[in-house]
Amino acid sequence: MVNWNEHLNKKISCACGRDHECDIAHVEIGQDVIEKLAGYVGEKQYKSICIVADKNTIKVAGEKVYKALKNAKADYSEFIFQDDELVPNELNIGRIFTHIPYDCDFIIAVGSGVINDLIRFVSQKLKCPYVIVATAPSMDGYASAVSPLIVDDMKVTYEKLGFPWAVIGDVDILKNAPEHMITAGTGDVFGKYVCLVEWKLAHIVNDEYYCPSIVDIMYNAVNKTAEAADNGIAQRDKDAIISVMEGLVWAGTGISYCGNSRPASGCEHQIAHFWEMMFLQQGHHELLHGTLVGIATVAALHIYKEALAILEKETDFVKKSFDKAAWESKIKEVYGPAANGVLKLENEVGKNCDDKSAQRMKSVLAHKAEIIDLIKTLPDVDVMINRMKKIHEPYLPQHVGISHELLRNALIYAKELRNRYGVLQLLFDCGKLEVVADKVCAQLEELN
Repeated sequence: MVNWNEHLNKKISCACGRDHECDIAHVEIGQDVIEKLAGYVGEKQYKSICIVADKNTIKVAGEKVYKALKNAKADYSEFIFQDDELVPNELNIGRIFTHIPYDCDFIIAVGSGVINDLIRFVSQKLKCPYVIVATAPSMDGYASAVSPLIVDDMKVTYEKLGFPWAVIGDVDILKNAPEHMITAGTGDVFGKYVCLVEWKLAHIVNDEYYCPSIVDIMYNAVNKTAEAADNGIAQRDKDAIISVMEGLVWAGTGISYCGNSRPASGCEHQIAHFWEMMFLQQGHHELLHGTLVGIATVAALHIYKEALAILEKETDFVKKSFDKAAWESKIKEVYGPAANGVLKLENEVGKNCDDKSAQRMKSVLAHKAEIIDLIKTLPDVDVMINRMKKIHEPYLPQHVGISHELLRNALIYAKELRNRYGVLQLLFDCGKLEVVADKVCAQLEELN
């Protein structure tokens, strides 16, 4: 188990030239750790505590939270969402602001992804610390400073919101979470195999900041999760579940150390976010983010395999000039009510313009051998799929109702969600993105 005191709430000088820091006071992952809430409350002598949860999460963790507060002789109020499917949008942020006491000085969030994202945003607005009592090892946002929210039908990632004061993961609760939530968290961790390669790719091509020490930390976390998937997760072994939860917390810590989400998010997250947005537009809220990240990771491994073949076989790349008008028309068609945000981003940064594409491709060709070697470090896709099968984790788009059109659109247009360089932009720059998307769609649809 990780000794989190060695890594949190202090400056760590790094060989990359930066000081790393994660301002989380406590991370507790293990047995009977919720009882430590009593000490946390007494330590700061909070006067107006509010518990925020949903009707499901309060059932599984509420008794232990109430007991800890009783031991601390602390008064509290609570707001419990009664929604069957809670959505992290502006409506529910408003509901929290409506019900939370005006003098609230400490929030205890009980839940997983949605509750955590909502409370992080509210906490920042109120300048009020919060602790997250995790009810499932389902996503990697527990220890991060960002909240992906749905605002005006667009998936918007609010960054630099601040960290929870503490993250608490009671293994007896975590291991009894629904299977699909455990596999979602595992899929979210597996995505780090792709995003860490993407980060190095951006460093090679665009001279983006890169820290080998953070990468080593993240690989250690994801490899431990892979070992847990091979032996332990399906059996709900406590040590295996702890490995998953620690991997998820390391992702947020890595984001803090880096200053952005590079250590935890690459094209696999862009693709997953695209699918989430499209499903939300259709009124579907049931698919978990980590589940989609796991599926997108398998898709990304296929994409990188095709990119490797292109780089190994071809020596020159000529693509058509960027037709912005045609592109804008397609973006409006594909993104629907969320198109304005995508169009605004391109107008601001011009990432697809011919000059920038040519400049990046020049760098790709100059470092082609290094990029080829980098891609070869990715795990074998068949090994990854077999690992996901062992824990009953969805790994193909068709497993969760993603159509051919939705798959193809994600591979081609998900990159437009952020100004972030990765393999999808590389393939766009060399005029191969649509060809590769069609190949990968066919490959994924042939699998079972």
